[in-house]
Amino acid sequence: MSSPAPISSPPPTGSSRWRQAPVALMVLGGLGVLVGGWLDLTQLAYSWLTGFMFFLSVSLGALFLVLMHHLFDAGWSVPLRRFCEHLAALLFPWLAVLFLPVAALAPRLYAWMGKPGTADHPALQARWPLFTPAGFYLASALCFLAWGVVAHNLRRASLDQDRTGAVACTYRMRRWSGAGIVLFALTLTLAAQLWMQGLMCEWFSTIYGVYYFAGSVWVALGVVYLITLILKQSGILEPVLHEHQFYFLGSLMLAFTVFYAYIHFSQYFVIWNGNLPEETFWYVLRERGAWRAVGLILIFGHFLLPFLALLRIDLKLSFRWMAPLCVWIGLMHYVDLAFNIMPVLHPEGYAFRWCWLDAACLALMGGVLARAFGAAFRRHAPYPVRDPRLREAMGHPAFCPSPLSGGELDEADALADAPPEEEESVR
Repeated sequence: MSSPAPISSPPPTGSSRWRQAPVALMVLGGLGVLVGGWLDLTQLAYSWLTGFMFFLSVSLGALFLVLMHHLFDAGWSVPLRRFCEHLAALLFPWLAVLFLPVAALAPRLYAWMGKPGTADHPALQARWPLFTPAGFYLASALCFLAWGVVAHNLRRASLDQDRTGAVACTYRMRRWSGAGIVLFALTLTLAAQLWMQGLMCEWFSTIYGVYYFAGSVWVALGVVYLITLILKQSGILEPVLHEHQFYFLGSLMLAFTVFYAYIHFSQYFVIWNGNLPEETFWYVLRERGAWRAVGLILIFGHFLLPFLALLRIDLKLSFRWMAPLCVWIGLMHYVDLAFNIMPVLHPEGYAFRWCWLDAACLALMGGVLARAFGAAFRRHAPYPVRDPRLREAMGHPAFCPSPLSGGELDEADALADAPPEEEESVR
């Protein structure tokens, strides 16, 4: 039996008819943001924070996928790693720049900031010095600094391997991932508590960081699936993709659908049964008016529908099925963030009259980030061309087992396009 064909050089990522779409989004979104700020600056602050936390979750989720790729020595995810690195690198400086409006409008967002008498509140005293203006800005800067250092060093080592082919780059990425996962856990929890939970500083939840983490990885998996599908159909990743990538992404989406529901229900169950007023008021507010309907939408749309849609193995490989589902996942994640943020400003229900401003904030931030992502993607090879595990990721058997080869594909050889294994030579 003949050996697998050698890995070809990556195809060019030339011009695309969608190249100007980010610019259009930036122009339209920018006009909407200016009008919204002129009409109601406080509403703009909440709309901007919701959109910012949405895009932040995508980049943090992508960073987590890169960290897990190296920590678990995954082989199947090698073709997807490069654009995940680009998504993670958006954390600094691009998302740090997009955080500036949040920092400037923080006194309008956080009732504890800059108002007389709030410093004596027991909840703030318990969280001193974090919930002080100086602590807020210093902790925020440290979060972006940590994310930037980890994400850019991982991508730098990956690009160095493209030039040199050195296996040492793989070990360098593993070392950065070992330290990075600790920083990731600490900073994500800090950011979620400071920027979202801090909207109601009286409220406590010990798993709120895990709650935001679960949603971040969930939506990032949907984005990664869509990007992989687009790059496959455009021919950019076609030479190195295998059916396994889509199957494993779908399986991870199912896992995080269940994990999110478990964390959300656990938080609700513990707080409701504890029956402490300083905790239950958060849910009491979100069971009033139209927010009760939003809560039911999350139960069925954020959990039940994706859970049932992802149960069948064959549907994970049906692009006509999965593409709309990935879009739905993004929509439900945004609704979940609005459910966490908007009741502070609109306790009776979501203000549909301001949905155009929410869309404008998303368009402006999405345009900026899409343009930055596209520029980074075009500057470099679309996948790690000299990674030792790239052939394994394509579904070919590893002829020379080594510490760098995983073996994840052994359990998925029954999929439709799995290449036949080499027959043992007869002596």
